[in-house]
Amino acid sequence: MSEARKEILKNESGNTEIPVIELRNVNKYFGQSHVLKDISLKIRKGEVVVVIGPSGSGKSTLCRTINRLETIESGEILIDGVPVPMEGKALAALRSQIGMVFQSFNLFAHKNVLDNVILGPVDVLHRHRKQAKEEALQLLARVGVADKAAKVPAQLSGGQQQRVAIARALAMHPKAILFDEPTSALDPEMIGEVLEVMTSLAKDGMTMVVVTHEMNFARRVADRVLFLDGGSIIEENTPEAFFTHPQTQRAQDFLNSIKEH
Repeated sequence: MSEARKEILKNESGNTEIPVIELRNVNKYFGQSHVLKDISLKIRKGEVVVVIGPSGSGKSTLCRTINRLETIESGEILIDGVPVPMEGKALAALRSQIGMVFQSFNLFAHKNVLDNVILGPVDVLHRHRKQAKEEALQLLARVGVADKAAKVPAQLSGGQQQRVAIARALAMHPKAILFDEPTSALDPEMIGEVLEVMTSLAKDGMTMVVVTHEMNFARRVADRVLFLDGGSIIEENTPEAFFTHPQTQRAQDFLNSIKEH
């Protein structure tokens, strides 16, 4: 963790500042399946929270409920202390403050890279197109794909598409970014380039929730690791404590299974 990020979190500790993201007793069902069980969680400004666990444990569902891409049956979700509404313009306004990077990129196939990035700022934030374009080019340079601005997604590698998706999220000036398995659809050689961009964002103090199987990233970058199993937060700790001394047998078994592969 960089010194700048340590200072951010040190200044946040012990104070009463409202969390950027808060979940209070959140429950989610798919039919009869109880996929999130009474989840309560606070995420502070500048914090990187990595969510790990076995397949089917509720990781991606947790990520997607934060901005209501998945509805919930009970509980409350707040952004900067404001409850996230179920629908309507108020939901759209709050949702625009939380960036999302998906496993499958979700870029518009018929638009070039530049237009993918400026669409939100122009249509949602009502930025002038020239201003949005200038900022988009800066963001594309930041993630290393400025030379791809005129290309359509199909002309890019998976890693390049995901970096465009990150630039698109940043263009909305979000309070936080949610990453839902951002590298799982990538070839191994492309994973590193995306994780490098994410690490840079973390060092700059971006508030991030990252669902991932990349344990080295979790060890290096996370401030907190959440271990989910069966829809519940089984453990919550610093990376060093979690990976060195897991407190539950379930977490120990999970980490042993990773080592075996």
